[in-house]
Amino acid sequence: MASEIRDLALWESGKRKIEWVRGNMPLLRAIEQDFIKNQPFIGLKVTLSIHLEAKTAYLCKVLASGGAQMYVTGSNPLSTQDDVAAALVHDGLNVFAWYDCTPDEYHRHLSKVLEAGPNLIIDDGGDLVHMLHTEYPHLIPNVIGGCEETTTGIMRLLAMDKECKLQFPMMLVNNAKCKYLFDNRYGTGQSVWNGINRTTNLIVAGKTVVVAGYGWCGKGVAMRAKGLGASVIVTEVDPVKAIEAVMDGFKVMTMDQAAPLGDIFVTVTGCSDVIVERHFRNMKDGAICCNAGHFDCEVDVATIKKICVESRLARENIMGYRFEDGHWVYIIAEGRLVNLASGDGHPAEIMDMSFAIQALSAQYVVEHFKGVKGEPGKMAFEIPGQIDDKVARMKLDSWGYSIDSLTREQKEYLGI
Repeated sequence: MASEIRDLALWESGKRKIEWVRGNMPLLRAIEQDFIKNQPFIGLKVTLSIHLEAKTAYLCKVLASGGAQMYVTGSNPLSTQDDVAAALVHDGLNVFAWYDCTPDEYHRHLSKVLEAGPNLIIDDGGDLVHMLHTEYPHLIPNVIGGCEETTTGIMRLLAMDKECKLQFPMMLVNNAKCKYLFDNRYGTGQSVWNGINRTTNLIVAGKTVVVAGYGWCGKGVAMRAKGLGASVIVTEVDPVKAIEAVMDGFKVMTMDQAAPLGDIFVTVTGCSDVIVERHFRNMKDGAICCNAGHFDCEVDVATIKKICVESRLARENIMGYRFEDGHWVYIIAEGRLVNLASGDGHPAEIMDMSFAIQALSAQYVVEHFKGVKGEPGKMAFEIPGQIDDKVARMKLDSWGYSIDSLTREQKEYLGI
């Protein structure tokens, strides 16, 4: 099966990017050496759909080092880096992705990696799993199981599992402590502002930032905005999370109340229609909107395109939309993930933990579910504590930190 990428000649640039992140991902390097020795995926086909940039590429190479035959695509039309895709193809992996693909091309690339007949699925957002069940159900018997990277994807998996429609085991990677506590909070917090700042070239200090959603990703975005000197407003639908935001020092209000006040809006909900027509119409002149959730429906880009009286490219990756009263609203990266569509995604050291969870969870799937028929309605699995603990200890070791251990007496006292 021939790969479909933009330009193989770009591979050297992509290789440099992969080598750079590899040098800053000691956990994956250690796992790579173990996989080379033990070959846990020998003879297996792994289909992967994650934002295709250098850190993801290194995860692909680590899985391949363990014997996996890799079939790789991206999980967002604007996050694929063509030089990185070329580097993977140059190294013998099968890749079907390019930057700024059309919806039809995106669907075709997902189809291509599934048509390989995968044994393992590594998904981001649930598109692969959804397509397998709806368009390629005949391939499901070949699937041992898989892993899901994101909050949004887990929501889709749990909905399927509740209805007994999920037909193979899936590991809920995003629920691992070493994923959401660090990737979602510190990774998203830093990478979102990296993307906004490099795209706008504007100062954050002194501005009012509206963060929609106060989950772990929203916490990170709000915390970094505060650190950059912004006044932060949080919008929420969960009363408990709203209390958290207040006690963390942020103002809390509805989006209707926040719309006229914000200079920069960041949606981090995983839901749809968070910023819609009435909000756009009430925003101040020059307000900037972007999304750090998952899909491009959190900021209603389709509607603003219809209702504006003028639109123009204001700056690379920023579209401006003018309303009848003359005020302009700007949207970064078409409402797609700002940290990837306008940046390089999370820092390598953060993704080292997340992708270590991914790699070890994929190994766990093979070791525990191969040849096992699951029970309907019980196909979504939390990451075992020993994997979380192993990754945490590996991370501390890479930093040169040591921690205490409980004595026998302390364990008896605690009843463990």
